[in-house]
Amino acid sequence: MEIFIPIIIILVLISLKQVNEYERGVVYTMGRFSYILGPGWRLIVPIFQSFAKVDIRIKAADVPKQDTITKDNVSCKMNAVIYYKVSDAAKTINEVEDVTYAVSQLAQTTMRRVASEATLDELLSNREKIAAQILGLVEKHAEAWGIDIQSVELKDIELPESMVRTMAKQAEAEREKRATIINSQGELQASENLAKAAKMLATSPGALHLRTLNSINDISSDASNTVVFAVPVEVLRAIEGFSKKK
Repeated sequence: MEIFIPIIIILVLISLKQVNEYERGVVYTMGRFSYILGPGWRLIVPIFQSFAKVDIRIKAADVPKQDTITKDNVSCKMNAVIYYKVSDAAKTINEVEDVTYAVSQLAQTTMRRVASEATLDELLSNREKIAAQILGLVEKHAEAWGIDIQSVELKDIELPESMVRTMAKQAEAEREKRATIINSQGELQASENLAKAAKMLATSPGALHLRTLNSINDISSDASNTVVFAVPVEVLRAIEGFSKKK
């Protein structure tokens, strides 16, 4: 009896498996899938059963730069990152050999296809929309592998140097256009105000003379200025009228 006790202890130690909180255990009985083990210490039957662990934490799969051609025939390079987690450990083990590699390859082909259906302006201005389209297509296929795609983020869109220079010239031309429009609008408002001021001065007797005196007073504060006084037309007319009365 004492001989069997060490044997039993050894068998128990061999059969005892630890599954961490962030893992799930997939058990096979004589090569066939049996069940999934939760976290904790678990017993399996030696020889007849085998055991594999699956990490269910969120992972990041880097999608390397892909050469793509947009809908408007512009070549560019795109890369992205995909965040995913295992939702079904049995499918992840039984349906696909290397989950990370499979997800990365699927994302590469999907990203090229989505980019070919969008214009360059859409890629640059609607990154969230493009990422959502990639997410939907990748998630549709990855679901059969027991994978839950959390998010897809576009990291960078690299354009050819010639296209970058062309876009810079276009942006500069657009800024000059806006500056010209704003300047012309300011000149239009200024001319309208000057026209109103001229009408007001013309209809008010003595207004131009008072404006002239006010201007002289403003410039006379600096002793270095030389003031050339021009006699207003109203003064000349008044002198002319006075001479006619005589």
